[in-house]
Amino acid sequence: MRPHAELARVWPRDGRLRLIGSLHGHDPVAGAAAPWALLLVARRAPERVLAYPAPLAGAAFDVSLPVADLAPGGIELPAVWDLFLSQEVTGRHTGRDGAPQGRLRVGRLLDDIEDKKKIMVFPGQPVATGAGPVLVKPYYTVKDNLSVEVAPAS
Repeated sequence: MRPHAELARVWPRDGRLRLIGSLHGHDPVAGAAAPWALLLVARRAPERVLAYPAPLAGAAFDVSLPVADLAPGGIELPAVWDLFLSQEVTGRHTGRDGAPQGRLRVGRLLDDIEDKKKIMVFPGQPVATGAGPVLVKPYYTVKDNLSVEVAPAS
């Protein structure tokens, strides 16, 4: 199994998204030179990266962000943000295959729950934007990673 950021809790409420978990398969001491951050990368525009401090306590993290940040002006809807923990904030460090290095995908892989996308459903939170109201909703992908969808409220 690849190193990743294993989620223990996902709390979407009160206009915020709070994530609690720990690094799995990665030694945080070995790479302690730079601070850790939660990165949200727009799937259709990977150059668009939001970063939030995610200090570690050992291998554990507890990070929160305002969901309104995920619905900025000029973003094409529906939009999907993929979540990573990383020590690089710009998203410009890539390996030979072009994939970002040093990013740990945020997800929940160590439980025995299969097909989380259909059974672990999170509530959406409404956000008012200049283009009208949107709904910001975290979800598990088919690979049990966490992503966030921003779609027009219906």
